[in-house]
Amino acid sequence: MIRVAYSYRLINAALLMLVVQASFAQKQAKPVPPLYVEKGQLQYKPDTLGNRIPDFSYCGYKASEQAIPVVPAKVYVPLSTKDATDNIQLAIDYVSGMPKDAQGFRGAVQLLPGEYKVSGSLRIDSSGVVLRGSGAFAKGTRITGTGTTRETLLRLLGEGKPTVLHTQTITDKYVPLNSNVVTVADVAVYQVGQHIRIHRPSTAAWIQALGTDHFGGGITALGWKPGERDLFFDRIITAIRGHQLELDAPLTTALDVQYGSAFVQLIQWPGRIAQSGVENLLLVSSYNKANPKDEDHRWDAIGIENAVDCWVRQVSFQHFAGSAVRVLETAQRITVEDCISTQPVSEIGGQRRYTFFTSGQQTLFQRCYAENGYHDFAAGFCAAGPNAFVQCESILPYSFSGAIDSWASGVLMDVVTVDGNALRFGNRGQDANGAGWAAANSVFWNCSAARIDCYQPPMAQNWTFGSWSQFAGNGYWNESNNTIQPHSLYYAQLQERLKKDVATLAQLMPVSTEASSSPSVAVALQLSKEATQPKLLLKVWIENATKRNVLPVTTAGATSITDIVEIVTGNAQQFPITQLKQGVLVRDGRLLAGKRTNVQWWSGSLSAKDIANAKPHLTRFVPGRYGKGLTDNIKEVSVDMKATNTVMLEHNYGLWYDRRRDDHQRVRRMDGEVWPPFYEQPFARSGQGTAWDGLSKYDLTKYNAFYWSRLQSFANAADANGLVLLQHHYFQHNIIEAGAHYADFPWRTANNINNTGFVEPVNYAGDKRIFYAEQFYDISHPVRRAIHRQYIRQCLNNFSNNHAVIQSISEEYTGPLHFVQFWLDVIAEWKKETGKQPLIALSTTKDVQDSILAKPKYAALINIIDIRYWHYQADGTLYAPAGGVSLAPRQHARLLKPKKTSFGQVYRAVLEYKKKFPEKAVMYSGDNYPEFGVAVLMAGGSLPILPANIDAAILEKAVGMKPVPTKEVGIYTLSNGKDSIVYNSNTQQFTVLH
Repeated sequence: MIRVAYSYRLINAALLMLVVQASFAQKQAKPVPPLYVEKGQLQYKPDTLGNRIPDFSYCGYKASEQAIPVVPAKVYVPLSTKDATDNIQLAIDYVSGMPKDAQGFRGAVQLLPGEYKVSGSLRIDSSGVVLRGSGAFAKGTRITGTGTTRETLLRLLGEGKPTVLHTQTITDKYVPLNSNVVTVADVAVYQVGQHIRIHRPSTAAWIQALGTDHFGGGITALGWKPGERDLFFDRIITAIRGHQLELDAPLTTALDVQYGSAFVQLIQWPGRIAQSGVENLLLVSSYNKANPKDEDHRWDAIGIENAVDCWVRQVSFQHFAGSAVRVLETAQRITVEDCISTQPVSEIGGQRRYTFFTSGQQTLFQRCYAENGYHDFAAGFCAAGPNAFVQCESILPYSFSGAIDSWASGVLMDVVTVDGNALRFGNRGQDANGAGWAAANSVFWNCSAARIDCYQPPMAQNWTFGSWSQFAGNGYWNESNNTIQPHSLYYAQLQERLKKDVATLAQLMPVSTEASSSPSVAVALQLSKEATQPKLLLKVWIENATKRNVLPVTTAGATSITDIVEIVTGNAQQFPITQLKQGVLVRDGRLLAGKRTNVQWWSGSLSAKDIANAKPHLTRFVPGRYGKGLTDNIKEVSVDMKATNTVMLEHNYGLWYDRRRDDHQRVRRMDGEVWPPFYEQPFARSGQGTAWDGLSKYDLTKYNAFYWSRLQSFANAADANGLVLLQHHYFQHNIIEAGAHYADFPWRTANNINNTGFVEPVNYAGDKRIFYAEQFYDISHPVRRAIHRQYIRQCLNNFSNNHAVIQSISEEYTGPLHFVQFWLDVIAEWKKETGKQPLIALSTTKDVQDSILAKPKYAALINIIDIRYWHYQADGTLYAPAGGVSLAPRQHARLLKPKKTSFGQVYRAVLEYKKKFPEKAVMYSGDNYPEFGVAVLMAGGSLPILPANIDAAILEKAVGMKPVPTKEVGIYTLSNGKDSIVYNSNTQQFTVLH
C-alpha cells in the first residue's frame, strides 16, 4: 500500500507539473518566423545584424519587370534534306547585321515546320537576335544535332571579358544579406546607370570559419584556398546618395569586414550580348541507338555566356548527354521557361544530365520539366545569386537537385518537385572536388522530394517552408509536411515589388485548395467525381503554354535566306605541306624550327587558378565550357602556338580520365560522380558493366569519336599554320611505377569488356607499385595482340590525309625491342595497303634504337630518329638505360644518376646519326633539350628550338646543308658547298657566308 500511494503521489506531481508547463507555454509568445504573411503581405524578420531572407524576384529577363517580347521575323530558312548548319547560321548572321529598333531588337530568324539537320554548332553572338521555330513538339520545328561531335548545338555567346576601369574598397563594416546599398569613400567616379561589380573575396579567415580548409584525413589538397571562391555580383547603380551606391538587385551574401574587405569595381563589357533568345523549337541529339549510354553525340543543347537579358522558352529537348540549358557565370538575368527535357543519353555520373543548370546570377527557370536526369535543377560553383527555380519537376532522376558545387548563394527552389530523389542545400565536403558548403542564404518553398536536406552554414542560413519529404539538416524548418500560402514565394515577392498583379507572368498551374479532413457532403461528392479524372500534370501544363503564350509561326514580311545569300562551298585552301626533304623537316622551303609544348598529363580542376596555369590538352573535355584549361579551342591553341614561336605540340592520352584519381589511390570508386576536367581516352565506353571509375567499361575495339576528331582538327590546323603534331600512340606511364596509374587504365581487365587477360585482382607490388609493362608488351597474347594491331592502325588512319603529324610509339617508352618491331610491322602492313607515307619517329632507348636501325627492313620505315631517353653527358660518357627491363625513365634515372649534357655532346649525338642516316631527320628531345637547339641545327638536325627572331635566311639555307668539321674550338659550320652558315658558340653569333 505504501508503494502504491507513493506512485500516485508521483503521478499527481507529474500531472501538476504538466499543467504548470502548459500554462507557462500559453503565456510565452511563439518565436516570430523569419518570413510570414500578415494582412496579405509578406513580412520579414531580420536577425540582429540585419540579415533577412532575400528578395528573389529580381531574377529573369529584365528582372521579371517585363514580359518577354515577341520579335518579328526578318528572314526564314527553307527546309532542306541537306545539312542546314550554314543556312541557319547565315540567317542568324544576316539578322545580326541589321540595325536595332528602339527596344534593342534586330529581328527573328523563323524556321519552318519540319526537320533541320545540323552537323555543326549554331551561334547567336549579337544582341537583339531571336531564333524561333514553328513548335516544340512533333509537328513543329525539329533541329537534330547530327554526327559524333560533342559540340553544344546552339550557343548564345557574347565576346570577351569585362574590363575593370576602377576599384575601391567598400567602407561598410557590415553589409547584411539582401542589402542593395554599399558605401564607398569616393562617389565622384560613378554615375547612375553604370555597371559595377561587387567583389567579395574568399579569405583565409572566412574559409577557416566555414571549416572548408580541411575535409578530414589529414590532407588539405581539396580544402578551399584563399582567392579560389571569390564572389562577384554584377549590378547597375540606380541611385547615389551621399557616399552610398544603390544597386538594382540585392546581395545574397553578407559583406563582413572581419573576413576581408569587399570592393566595388567599375565595369565595362562591350562584348556582352543582350535581348537575344531561342524559342518554339524541338532540339534533338542523334546518338548510337545500340548503346544506351552513348556519349559520342551532343552534350549540351543550349549554352549561354557573356549575355544579359536573354531567354529560352517553349523548347523541348531529347537525347542530350549534358544540359538542356547551361547558363554560365558570365550570364545574368536569363529566363528559361516552359521547357521539357526527356530521354537523355549518357553514362550515369558526374557532369552528365545537369539538365537545367546555372552558375550565373539572376537566372529564372520556371515551368521546366525533366525526366531521368542527374542534377536536373542545379546551381553551380559560386553562383552569385539570386537564382530561382519556380514550378519545376524532376521525374526519377539519378541524383539530387539543388546546390551542387561551392557556395551558391541566394538559390530559391519554389514549388519544385523531385520524384524519387532529393533536394539538397548542404555541405558536400570532399565531393565535387572539394565543393564544401554548396548553398547559403537559400530557400525551399512548397517543395516536394523523397528527401530534403537543409543545413545551416556558419555565418549564413538556409530555410525550408512547407515541404513534403523525409527531412535532414539543422537549417530553418517551417510547416514541414504542409502546404503554405502564398503558393509561390517568387511571385508573391514580385507582386509586392512591382505593386501590380503578376498572374499573367506567373502562369502557375492551378492546384486544389480543398484539403479538409471533414468536407461537407456536397464537397465530398464533387471531389469523388474529380478523383475519376487524371490529375493535371506539370508536363501537360507546360505543353499547353503554346496556347497561353502564342508565338507567331508566320513568314509574312520575312525573306528566304536563300534569296539573300548564295551559299557556295569553295575548294579547300591549299597550304604548303610539311615534308621530309634532304634529311630535314621543311615547310615552304624553310627548316621547321621553334619551341615545343606537351599536354597536361593528369592534373587540373575548374578553379580559376588551375585554369590560368593550365597547359593545352587537345583531348581534354569539360562539358559546355570552352577555352584554356577547359575544352581547348583548337584555333586558339594554334594561334597561341604561332604567337609564342611554338612549332610542335606533343600529344599523349591522359593518365586517367577522372580527377578523383589525382589522389593517386587505387580504390574502386563507389559511383560515377567523376570530376572534370576529363582527359579523354582513345577508346569508347561500351555502355556495359562498371569500370573502376564508376562509369561503364571500355570497348577496346571501338574508338572515342571526340578524342580522334579533336586530334584530327589540330592536325588540320597544323597543316594550315606550319605547326607539327607529335602523336604518341601509347603512354607508358599507365603500366609502370605508381599503382594508381593502372587503376582506371582502359586496358586493365576490370575496365573493359574485351578479356584482355591481365590478372585480377591486380598484383600491386608492395600494395603500391605496378610492374605491368612486360605483360602489356607481350604480343603473344592473342586478344591483346589483335587490339594492339587494330589500335595502331587507328592511329594511322586518323591522320591519313595530314602531312604535319609525326607518329611515335609512346611517351616515356623504355619498352622492349620486340614490341617496336611489332609496331613497325603493323605500320608496314598499313602503308602497303593504303599507299600512304606517314612520318614515323623512332623514339626509344639507345639499345633498342640502334637494333632497329641496324635492320634494313625496319630502318627503311623510320623517317625521324628522336634522341629522347639517352644522352652523352658533359664529360663525354654515355647515359643509356637499357630497354625492356620494366623501369620507367625516372626510375632508370634514380638508379643511374645521369649528369647534364652540353652543347658539344648534343652536337655529337645528332651528328653521329646524321652521318649514318643522312636521309633521315634527327630530333633531339633528351636532357635539357630546350637549351641546345643551335647544337641540333649545326649538326644537321630537325625541329631545333631556335629564337623567334632568327634570320629567316638561316632557316632557308640550312635546307640541304651538311655539317662540316672545323678545327677551331667553338666554331660549327653547315655548308652545301656553295654557301655556309657559321656559328660561334663563344659569342653565340651566326654568320652566313656566300
